[in-house]
Amino acid sequence: MPHGEPALTLYASELCDPELYRQGNPEDLWRRMHAAAPVHEGTFEGQRFHAVISHALIWRVLKDSKGFSSELGMRLDQNPAATSLAAGKMLIITDPPRHGKIRRIVNSVFTPRMVARLEENMRVTAAGIVDRAIEEGECDFTDVAARLPLSVICDMLGVPPEDWDFMLDRTMVAFGSGEADELAMAEAHADILSYYEDLIRRRRREPREDVVTALVNGVVDGTGLTDEEIFLNCDGLISGGNETTRHATIGGFLALLDNPEQWARLRDDPGLLPGAVQEILRYTSPAMHVLRTAVAPTRIGAYALKPGDPVALWLSAGNRDPQVFADPDRFDITRSPNPHVTFSTGAHYCLGSALATSELTVLFDRLLRRVGSAELTGPPRRTRSILIWGYDSVPVRLTAGSER
Repeated sequence: MPHGEPALTLYASELCDPELYRQGNPEDLWRRMHAAAPVHEGTFEGQRFHAVISHALIWRVLKDSKGFSSELGMRLDQNPAATSLAAGKMLIITDPPRHGKIRRIVNSVFTPRMVARLEENMRVTAAGIVDRAIEEGECDFTDVAARLPLSVICDMLGVPPEDWDFMLDRTMVAFGSGEADELAMAEAHADILSYYEDLIRRRRREPREDVVTALVNGVVDGTGLTDEEIFLNCDGLISGGNETTRHATIGGFLALLDNPEQWARLRDDPGLLPGAVQEILRYTSPAMHVLRTAVAPTRIGAYALKPGDPVALWLSAGNRDPQVFADPDRFDITRSPNPHVTFSTGAHYCLGSALATSELTVLFDRLLRRVGSAELTGPPRRTRSILIWGYDSVPVRLTAGSER
């Protein structure tokens, strides 16, 4: 190793232990890493990688789509064969300029009429979800949190309401449950893709104002998208549209339970809700890392990178960077400014960020209006994952209050 280069650290390898997120205290590890250096080198399954935890450097890499590629994978624990098949076809692992062209096809759906429909669906669905949870008394809040984002993404894709429960079940197994085995996850994925195959056929016969219709009719560089590209992007949208919002909802709810004075402030002053939602997004940071691969020689922190070097941008640690966020481990609904990287930035800025923000706002507004008291009836159970910082189970009892 050249003189002056940092030695291999244990910190970055600790980041890759899923038990840390199920049982441990990742905030303590992030604090130690921030105190030591903005970039750390470690190994994952025998391969060296660089873990970036500095907010400023995460921002820099995410903005540099020429120096860093997404097409060699977006997560450390990826399946290389699956990544190779999807690269250049699925938005999340496609580089500009093709990425932008596919993105514009999806964005074309968001007409004022479509947005109004989605917002009405959010309000109606959120009201039903919260009211049902109160009527049941005791429930698993992970189920409550799953229904709104999935209903919105299904509505956006063009899945009819009578199929939403099917998609909820299959999606929870394919993406959401840390208890599902690999065979069950594969079967659930196959069921989802089979459903999309049928939906694509229907939309070719009966076009609607939805994402599947837009993808079916989409053209990139004079060529229509293949069925495989449509499948992959539907799969990516339903995964991305569900995971961040669901786990942010759960984590935000628990943060408010842990900070009852902030729950009370929100009930008394609903004008604080937009800022509270941004703090929920920062504090919960559900998507823990995204991967980029250097495509040209460069330096990041104290390290010289060569083409092919993988870089894991630890978004959750960046959202706890003390250089950017005062007292970063404190949940503060009045935090401002709040330049979190939960939605990434640059070319791959989260396509559904506005929807996710609206969903969180609508659901927490309903919770604040309807719930008089909330208490845990058992210990929350965290997900065992190095990608998603979330929950498998949160048993709660919700009691109605006087609606404001």
